[in-house]
Amino acid sequence: MSSALNAIKIRRKKNVKKGIQFCLMVCGASGTGRTTFVNTLCGKTVLEGKDADDAANAHIEEGVRIKPATVGQACLYRPTKYPNLLPLTDYYYYSFGEIVGYLERQYDDILAEESRIKRNPRFRDNRVHVLLYFITPTGHGLRELDIELMKRLSPRVNVIPVIGKADSLTPSELAESKKLIMEDIEHYRIPVYNFPYDIEEDDEDTVEENAELRGLMPFAIVGSEDFVEIDSRKVRARQYPWGVVEVENPRHSDFLAIRSALLHSHLADLKEITHDFLYENYRTEKLSKSVDGSGYVNPYWFYEFELDKFTHQNYRNHDSTLNPEDLASQSVRLKEEQLRREEEKLREIEIKVQREIAEKRQELLARESQLKEIEARMAREASQNVNSNEFNGEA
Repeated sequence: MSSALNAIKIRRKKNVKKGIQFCLMVCGASGTGRTTFVNTLCGKTVLEGKDADDAANAHIEEGVRIKPATVGQACLYRPTKYPNLLPLTDYYYYSFGEIVGYLERQYDDILAEESRIKRNPRFRDNRVHVLLYFITPTGHGLRELDIELMKRLSPRVNVIPVIGKADSLTPSELAESKKLIMEDIEHYRIPVYNFPYDIEEDDEDTVEENAELRGLMPFAIVGSEDFVEIDSRKVRARQYPWGVVEVENPRHSDFLAIRSALLHSHLADLKEITHDFLYENYRTEKLSKSVDGSGYVNPYWFYEFELDKFTHQNYRNHDSTLNPEDLASQSVRLKEEQLRREEEKLREIEIKVQREIAEKRQELLARESQLKEIEARMAREASQNVNSNEFNGEA
């Protein structure tokens, strides 16, 4: 019995020394506080902020830039409780294909490693376990772009919606914005990570904790890299002329709740869902494309699979006689076709928005015209009443 306990203790010490690998991705529009949140979460500067745009190149769209950063044990708040590796990926602009492609390439790496006869003992699993989607604090619900992007990301990663820079909203505006966002998520059936629980199987503490976290969604995030002294104690906060917003004060921000969920209470659950559900679904889809209806395996599948890790394309109906040069050429054509479809989709969204704006403008003009007619009619009636009264008086 003692030897078994010693073996368990030795394994635990090895795991603590080795660390638990956990990958977090932050995604959202520029200016929503992603960089500040990451640096606040890690307790030091991990990602450098962008001071200002270059006026000479301000008209050039930068596109997607993926910035991975590995955070060591000393960067986290409680190294003894939290993992000592936290790869973070930051996105500066929207691009559906690039973001989804990055997520799927991590799955491709795992699938390729599983398919090898001799596996690499030092292979590193870079699958993203959770994605924080930063929503612009407008005080309203989701934009069409937010809805479309979260729908595409959810099948590949656990998506948790958050409102960045939540201190820019009043408490009533923030409550209304949370309500509208969750209504949009439910209406458009976006499968976000909603801290699932089973009343019949889970204990009361788990049910209560998950229900409380679910009630906070989307999390209101306030981050700060500065310290402010309050009652002889220094706290992370944002100083304003009208007062101080404390990052770790539950009445001011949901930062403590999301930090505890990510790095402690729900870390294992996020990893399990990623491996057992999201990755297995992707693996089934990927492998099913390599086998036709008769069970015949395409002999070029593994080459296509290796190539697919870099081009992120779905190869269908390949001729088994194609050589590698033809496959590479075909992958380029497929990528160009995918980019063209995405551009068309964005143009359609832009046209739709412009059409809706034009319709609203016409409605406003029509209402203004109606109001003017009503005012003119009321003026005529008033004038007629005055004339009638004068006539009756003279009579």
